[in-house]
Amino acid sequence: MLKLLQGGLLGIALFAVLHAHADENVTNEYESHWYYEVDKQSAWQGNLNARVAAIEEVFGGQLGVYVQNLASGEAYSWRADDPWYLASLVKVPVAAQVLAERQAGTLSLDERLTLARSDYVDGAGPVNWHDPGASITLRFLLEQMITVSDNTASDMLIDRIGLNEANARARAMVAASGGHPEALGPMSKLVGVRQGGYGQLHPDARTLGGLDFMALREHSVNERPAALARMLSVSRDSFEQPDYDHAFDAYEATGENGGTLRAFGDVLASLHHGGMADLDAEQRQLLLAVMARTRSGEKRLKQGMGGAFHFAHKTGTQHRRSCDAGLASRFGAESGPWVIVV
Repeated sequence: MLKLLQGGLLGIALFAVLHAHADENVTNEYESHWYYEVDKQSAWQGNLNARVAAIEEVFGGQLGVYVQNLASGEAYSWRADDPWYLASLVKVPVAAQVLAERQAGTLSLDERLTLARSDYVDGAGPVNWHDPGASITLRFLLEQMITVSDNTASDMLIDRIGLNEANARARAMVAASGGHPEALGPMSKLVGVRQGGYGQLHPDARTLGGLDFMALREHSVNERPAALARMLSVSRDSFEQPDYDHAFDAYEATGENGGTLRAFGDVLASLHHGGMADLDAEQRQLLLAVMARTRSGEKRLKQGMGGAFHFAHKTGTQHRRSCDAGLASRFGAESGPWVIVV
């Protein structure tokens, strides 16, 4: 399982590569499918293989890495074509769909939504600090969804734009980069993650709401199955998994909110090169500016990369899983940016 990346070790390894590779010749035109044609045997890639292997050995978990140089098209992969749980990285295409509808004139970031009791989802962020009935702008929800990964904000935005539309946006972003949309699994609401995970213990958990899961979160992970049994008024003997670890493994295996790191790299690449008429440069730059203000994951890639890079990114954290992904540009360099998905 991919555990929390502490100390920024992977960021340090990637920093060395980006620093050494930043002055290569720049190509001026983006060509789809370029990453299937590039040289996969560059010297810097072999060095990075050794460094990632050493980090993984000490780490005690599993690592996946995908790096693309969007100027040269050269790409690096470490298990990037394996399926991974993407956690809150899926909030990037949600934000992109919000901004596409802004461009179309069907919504405004100044529009307000009313927070209902049914909207609350456990997790980080300030939206849960508001009382039911609070009027909250889409602009505030978008900012909190990206910068601190607020789950309640995410689900309110998904309700506003539609889950099908958010999934279609994610696939369109992959396709715009010449990738394979089928490499991304279906996206769910964030409360759906809880329903899916706990639902692997007992199917009746899929009927629970956000406030129920907030109550379960008050218990330690080891105590949550017993608390769930009491909440559902069922016997632990009726559970389909022995504990929450196995339950979330089973949920991940469904492919929901999952995909390859290469495919999510394509999502990010589309924010740089475009390719979607309904998501213009103004909207893409707005989203990247919000991603640059991300405050979560300070001890992940950003810690290792240091102050030499501008990093517009999104983090994701889930049970025994962690990820970080974004567009990195070295200050003062003419080449890049780089897509990094870990």
